[in-house]
Amino acid sequence: MAGRPPKRNEASDGAHAFSGQLGKTIQRLRKAYNLSLSELAEQSGVAKSIISQIERNETNPTLATIWRLSQALDVSIDRVLGTAADAPFVEDVSKADTPLLVSEDGKMTLAIIGWINTVEWLQWYDVTSEAGGVLESEGHQRGSVECLSVLEGRFEVEVADELRTAEAGGTLRYRCDRPHTVRCTSPEGGRALMVCILKAAVMG
Repeated sequence: MAGRPPKRNEASDGAHAFSGQLGKTIQRLRKAYNLSLSELAEQSGVAKSIISQIERNETNPTLATIWRLSQALDVSIDRVLGTAADAPFVEDVSKADTPLLVSEDGKMTLAIIGWINTVEWLQWYDVTSEAGGVLESEGHQRGSVECLSVLEGRFEVEVADELRTAEAGGTLRYRCDRPHTVRCTSPEGGRALMVCILKAAVMG
């Protein structure tokens, strides 16, 4: 879902700072292990070009990408993100400090509101879209399920040959371990809550 630098707006400064800190940390750890970009790409499964963009502060990666890099570097995801070990349980995250992801067409924005500690099995996003916004995603790990609860407007989800639509108040649940596409089909745009359960098959 990620890989493209978000457009600059009033809410993107927090994401920019988040990515900047992350890039420096990833580069420092990679060099500490004496790994080239190619070697880290091979060990993590994250494309070399994406790692390079992260280190240069040119993209805001998904939490799944950050998780894969932390595993390859043998450090906790909290350390990668610079989270203090004794941080309070109650966290107050402002809109400006919430990392953002943007679809390839620039019309759909995903604010990462999920908790870092659950990223390996549970992720959730606040989705805002202009009319006609499209989010195309590759399949996640086998057994993964995504839930899209529409808060405003109308969205449709296409998985394989299945196409379903939901309006405000409705929820679409679908397997996301295969390529899937989310579209905002209402002329006034829309908003939704997206939750991805990455180990649904194991939990079920």
